[in-house]
Amino acid sequence: MLATLVIGLREGLEATLIVGIIAAFLRRNRVPLAPMWLGVGIAVALSIAVGFGLQAVEQALPQAQQEGMEAVIGIVAVVFVTGMIVWMRTHARHLTKELEASATEALGRGTAWALAGMAFLAVLKEGFETSVFLLATFQASTDTGLAALGAVVGIAGAVAVGYGIYTGGVRMNLAKFFTGTGVFLVFVAGGLVLTVLRRAHEAGWIVIGQQRTVDLSWLAPNGSVQGALVTGVLGIPPDPRVIEVLGWVLYVVPVLAISLWPRAWRPAPARVPVVRGSVAAVLAVAAAVLALAVPTGGVHVPSTVPATGDQTSVSAEVHGQAAVLRTRGNGREARVDFPASTHRTVTRAGITADRWRTTTDDGAGGQPASLTLDDLVGIFGRVPVGISPSTNPGPFRAGWSVSTTTTLWTAGGGVLDATSTQRSVLTLRGGGLPSARTTSIARTAFAVPDARVQRTATAVAAAATRSAELALWSAWLPIALGIAAAAQLALALRDRRRLTAPAHHDPVPVPARGPPAGDPTRSTAHAVR
Repeated sequence: MLATLVIGLREGLEATLIVGIIAAFLRRNRVPLAPMWLGVGIAVALSIAVGFGLQAVEQALPQAQQEGMEAVIGIVAVVFVTGMIVWMRTHARHLTKELEASATEALGRGTAWALAGMAFLAVLKEGFETSVFLLATFQASTDTGLAALGAVVGIAGAVAVGYGIYTGGVRMNLAKFFTGTGVFLVFVAGGLVLTVLRRAHEAGWIVIGQQRTVDLSWLAPNGSVQGALVTGVLGIPPDPRVIEVLGWVLYVVPVLAISLWPRAWRPAPARVPVVRGSVAAVLAVAAAVLALAVPTGGVHVPSTVPATGDQTSVSAEVHGQAAVLRTRGNGREARVDFPASTHRTVTRAGITADRWRTTTDDGAGGQPASLTLDDLVGIFGRVPVGISPSTNPGPFRAGWSVSTTTTLWTAGGGVLDATSTQRSVLTLRGGGLPSARTTSIARTAFAVPDARVQRTATAVAAAATRSAELALWSAWLPIALGIAAAAQLALALRDRRRLTAPAHHDPVPVPARGPPAGDPTRSTAHAVR
């Protein structure tokens, strides 16, 4: 409730101050206020419609997309509140003069609709910011009813204070008011940053930096006033993750510095490009150091591993989408070439792996052409079904069709698993058989031990998790710092061009006096036409 109350009070007071300045100027120039109030009313209605519209769209989405929508609304709200704080910090002193100059220009056009449009745009900006910011705060709040009540109370208080300032019955130090509320809103927006990152993770957009940092459940116990302040107002969860803490620090520290930096410490206009350039250089160096110094977190998977069966070891070489498998055992070496067409990406032992598989036809495979009952028992471990020793004593003519399927799995450029299976189709004739009998035999020629496969998969999975954790520091944070450095450099170049550009001296109107006495726009009848 406290967060929405301050949001409503500050945003509402900004809007009422703008309307009050315009109204006071129009009253001094004897111009009717009805067009201005029309613009204000339309802007307020549109702002409310925007809030309800965004909420309706979000509720119509599936759960994952709702999380994504909340993240987007939160991002927009953070951008709005940051822009509001910075804009008020730089324009608060000259707000009255700027608004009166704009009103003078609109009045000079000789139409009241220009004044209505000016009031409409001014209030719409504040109203739209308020709607989005309040909606994001409602979504992060644990009690929507109290949050809505706080917003209503804040806006009502802002209208009352604004009216008091307009009539002269209320006097307050607006600079201190906006500075104090600005600092509070920086922390509220920092909490929104935490919420945005949490919602983005729940939507499946952010998967890095999800390691827990500290346990803050003692700081924000459920159902306590302290918990309502920390979690409900400041948006700090009891289990902040690494990326959330990083985002909070990267937002709160610079924006808070902008809000509280003393005017006496600000550099002279001629020094601003140098300061911005220095900041850009520091950010660029920090990005480069992080990108080069933070390890990647990979794991070495050997390309040669032991095997069981007919072979004692297998080796693999990967060449893009193709691979070569070499086997050694019993004093012999063999080679299997896998073309790119046999490559697939699959899941093996719980991790993503590259797989190659090929099947070769070995013909008879050197198998005997005649088999006795004892040979069949030696092959199958028993007399095959359908053959009776009394009526089918043998020997039998044997027809063989042997095929070998070799499969290679790799992960991280090394061997994860490799197997070779022989399938023999045996057809028996004669030996007392009334008709041909066909049966099949499957045998594993070689394989990598299962225990080794599991150890390798566990190591690769742990390395992938570690690499994802380090990617936040080795890739994404340097990218963010690089973007910030580029922005500062662009602003430094812009400021330098402004300093070297020739000065233009335009006549400055006197807002308090309005148009000259002989100007027909001085007439109220002309203004409302």
